[in-house]
Amino acid sequence: MSEIINTVYEKLQQGADLVTDSRKITAGCIYLALKGPRFNGNAFAAEALEKGADYVILDEADYMMDDKCLLVSDGLAFLQELAKHHRRQFPIPVIAITGSNGKTTTKELLAEVMKTTYTIHYTQGNFNNHIGVPLTLLKMPKDTEVAIIEMGANHQGEIADLCEIAEPTHGIITNIGRAHLEGFGGLEGVKKGKSELYVYLAKNNGVAFINREEPFLEALAEPVKHKIFYMKSEDPNSKIRDIEIKLNQIRPFLAAEFLSGPETRISVVSALVGKYNFGNLMTAVALGKYFKVPGEAIKTAIEGYIPQNNRSELRKIGTNTFILDAYNANPTSTLAALENFSKIESNNKIVILGDMLELGDYSKSAHREIIDRLTDIPSKAIYLVGPNYQSAIFASDKVHGYPDVDSLKNELTNNHWKDSLVLLKGSRGIGLEKLLSVFQS
Repeated sequence: MSEIINTVYEKLQQGADLVTDSRKITAGCIYLALKGPRFNGNAFAAEALEKGADYVILDEADYMMDDKCLLVSDGLAFLQELAKHHRRQFPIPVIAITGSNGKTTTKELLAEVMKTTYTIHYTQGNFNNHIGVPLTLLKMPKDTEVAIIEMGANHQGEIADLCEIAEPTHGIITNIGRAHLEGFGGLEGVKKGKSELYVYLAKNNGVAFINREEPFLEALAEPVKHKIFYMKSEDPNSKIRDIEIKLNQIRPFLAAEFLSGPETRISVVSALVGKYNFGNLMTAVALGKYFKVPGEAIKTAIEGYIPQNNRSELRKIGTNTFILDAYNANPTSTLAALENFSKIESNNKIVILGDMLELGDYSKSAHREIIDRLTDIPSKAIYLVGPNYQSAIFASDKVHGYPDVDSLKNELTNNHWKDSLVLLKGSRGIGLEKLLSVFQS
């Protein structure tokens, strides 16, 4: 495989694009065939050659056509080895970020902070799995000074594999929570799976950044020799703290302060909603300080970051204010969102929750737990969307259940909310963001 890697890598260095999606094949590209449960990229070899691909990399001999077709034993393994080869050309800090909640927000905040001082390369969107990570690495430009690589996982062994590809020098676990329980097999499985990042750093003399406010992390990181602690106000390595949460209907934004230098205290007012984002914000601060980013640059970067992609977004539509946090949901993040929502002052609160997915045998008890907590939330109405909530719902005049978003959409069309504060929290597969169209019309 090494000879083919060298051939392909040389073409990439000359400017050729590596394409894994048959719909994006262009003249001069290198097409790499990947396989999945519902597709076989090898079947597009002829199309790739017709469209002018310089090389087609296949892992099934039946599809070989001419000398532009290169045969490897496994297309995915080839992609990962190619990415590792590229990564090894960069003697730079490579920061890996994983965790049950907040890893994408942390990545985005950290990228904003680091780009004020360095030429950086970082994960775009949700390219954080066994295909996305190598594709991210392969796009790393020659002038990159710092790389930030997000790593997602829903079962044990994935983070270990991603570390072998990305070879991080620094690492962050944002937290350990009850996410992807179906694949991990419970909280202990989550702890073991996420801490694979610490195991890699321990074996390779890497640096781990530890948020001491989060349970489990300090104990899991024990094997790591080089550790940077932050968040505890009494910790001399930290010197950062939460000064206040801005809680009002129009601007429920997170504010904090940190020390820049021995006596300079800098205040930050972010566009992030919810105290549950405090750890994400302060992780970006802690790493910015570690990498010598000036304090005022850290402040400017964080205050300029606007959440997107249905993650803790604050949207104003008419007289109503929406907290849209519908990219992902699990018991840990949903309880945190509800706790934050309960503290925001408003006379007209409405809660809309969508099913939490990938919980397996824990699903019914987890949804029941959330429903039990809803009695503590002062609200005008509560809407629960999805079959998992339906199976656990109880009789209440205030709590209403709907099988899917479309059925709730029909109900909301006849509602005329005014001056309301609305929380939308659910897994991406439920699509709660579609409800906003009712209020935009």
